[in-house]
Amino acid sequence: MTERPVTTERPVTTEDHPVVSTPYGAVRGRYEHGVAVFRGIPYAAPPVGPRRFRPPVPPEPWDGVRDAAAFGPTPPKPPYSEAFARLLSDPVVPGDDWLNLNVWTPEPGPGARLPVMVWIHGGALTRGCSAMPVYDGRSFARDGVVFVSLNYRLGVEGYGLFPDAPANPGLRDQLAALEWVRDAITAFGGDPDKVTVFGESAGAISIGSLLASPRARGLFRRAVLQSGPPEVTERDKVRRLVRRMATRLKIPATAVAFATADRAALARAQVEAGRHAGPLLGGPAFGIVIDGDLVPRDPMEALLDGAARDVDLLLGWTSEEYRLWLAPTGLLARIDRLGPLALAGAMARCRCGPAVPRGYRPAHPDAGTADLVGQLVTDHLLRVPLHRLADAHEAASYVYEFAWPSNVPGLGACHALELGFVFDTLGVPESAKLAGPGAPQDLADAMHSAWVRFAVDGDPGWPAWDRTHPVRVFGAGRPEVVLGPRDRELALWKAESGPRRAARP
Repeated sequence: MTERPVTTERPVTTEDHPVVSTPYGAVRGRYEHGVAVFRGIPYAAPPVGPRRFRPPVPPEPWDGVRDAAAFGPTPPKPPYSEAFARLLSDPVVPGDDWLNLNVWTPEPGPGARLPVMVWIHGGALTRGCSAMPVYDGRSFARDGVVFVSLNYRLGVEGYGLFPDAPANPGLRDQLAALEWVRDAITAFGGDPDKVTVFGESAGAISIGSLLASPRARGLFRRAVLQSGPPEVTERDKVRRLVRRMATRLKIPATAVAFATADRAALARAQVEAGRHAGPLLGGPAFGIVIDGDLVPRDPMEALLDGAARDVDLLLGWTSEEYRLWLAPTGLLARIDRLGPLALAGAMARCRCGPAVPRGYRPAHPDAGTADLVGQLVTDHLLRVPLHRLADAHEAASYVYEFAWPSNVPGLGACHALELGFVFDTLGVPESAKLAGPGAPQDLADAMHSAWVRFAVDGDPGWPAWDRTHPVRVFGAGRPEVVLGPRDRELALWKAESGPRRAARP
């Protein structure tokens, strides 16, 4: 990208509220805790009426100054089940204008040229939003970074596959938001040439596709993938889920028919049709698919072939990802009772032979069947792909593991637990749902500062990935660098599974 002129122009203020101009109109934010916050800024038009199930289009420009004090509407989504709602928050803000984003900045105005971090939330592409208190961007702005979070279409509206509509509208929303950042963030104090995009779970999977997409080239300089590998879903799995929904709704499996359906009915049908979806069960699910356009090929294959070779990466996982998927519903105990039958199912799910679980036993001598199954599936779906990416990537790659066990019984170092530490938001009640009482602030200080350093200069504070496989472990004690902590087990997968194959188009 070409260098942009730097000015010393300051933002207009109205009654001590910062006002910034965007390409579509001016917005008025608020000063909170010493930083300027702008919430609910539209980056695309509401995806309703004829725009439903279609790619995003720019918002209509507005006259005057638009108030940006409150979070904008959140995308339609079903609520979490009772078991998961005890652990995971997901606010709902009514309204149609849900393609919006938020900005926290320490210095609004085009002269600042600060690093930018853009957050893409997780939630299995069916839940989540940018209004979650855990995702408050104040700590990043406090530390000299312009922080942006965004909403995008979810579930069938964002990732349904229809014969009469383009694929991946939710991913296209994310691309539109990044283009908004490129065009507008200078006025908020950011530098569009110093953008780091980061996300967790489905957010990280989305970033994997954006990394590999030619259409996203140049929109970010660095990327963080937390607990999510570059991957695509087989188109038939998505089609099956859409057909199941159509059967329940008694309508054709077309975008035209789904656009006429009541959104509450869609949400109910989505939950009923997707009961066996999920990382461990492997049933029909919504996911990013190869579309010949935004996602022209399997993202992992593209990245292994050198796509995004100039983008620095920060990659990692939690040491017990699977416990969030198994513990709340009592599946851990049920899998332990099934014993060898459950292990055989896991081997079939992962397409591996008995050599792999046998090789795990020395490293996990006291593990029950459920923990062994959880580690097997997590390694197959997550850690091995990220290892392979780090091995092949030409630019710098940094790898971490989050190993602090939650104070909530049974959760361990589970999926999504690291979020309150990365955002330095342990003090909000929603963080305590997963972490429990007394989560260590010094660990949040270490993890949050590592993410900020990575955005600022590309070095989070430990050695880049090389043949020794250094991994920064964020655990109960002082964060330390461990060389190849899972190499023995993960080597079994690399030997057993061979090269990754592309998903079927």
